[in-house]
Amino acid sequence: MIETVRISEKGKQQLIQLKRKTGIDNWNTLCRWALCTSLAEPSIPPKEDIPADSNIEMTWKTFAGQHEGVYEALIKQRLIDDEIAIEDSSDWFRIHIHRGISFLNNITTGISSFI
Repeated sequence: MIETVRISEKGKQQLIQLKRKTGIDNWNTLCRWALCTSLAEPSIPPKEDIPADSNIEMTWKTFAGQHEGVYEALIKQRLIDDEIAIEDSSDWFRIHIHRGISFLNNITTGISSFI
């Protein structure tokens, strides 16, 4: 599946704002919330090329932690539901993470927004 999770510069700036708003210090935690937020949105995000132009990157293991299989299954099921080829999973994973970061940044006022 995905070996390294890379975040764009725009995503990095939004994550920095989220860190300030929530007090959550770990990129991987915020990115997990972002992925789940995007996957919960029924619409298909627009297909786009997202640059890996920031210094934020983490291994898949760091992103998913002990729940690797759960995140992989969530992504695959969403691709099946959206009738998108599984071979494109890493592209759509990045698209969902970045859409989720944007969504969270727009709706989050503090840690209580995550409950």
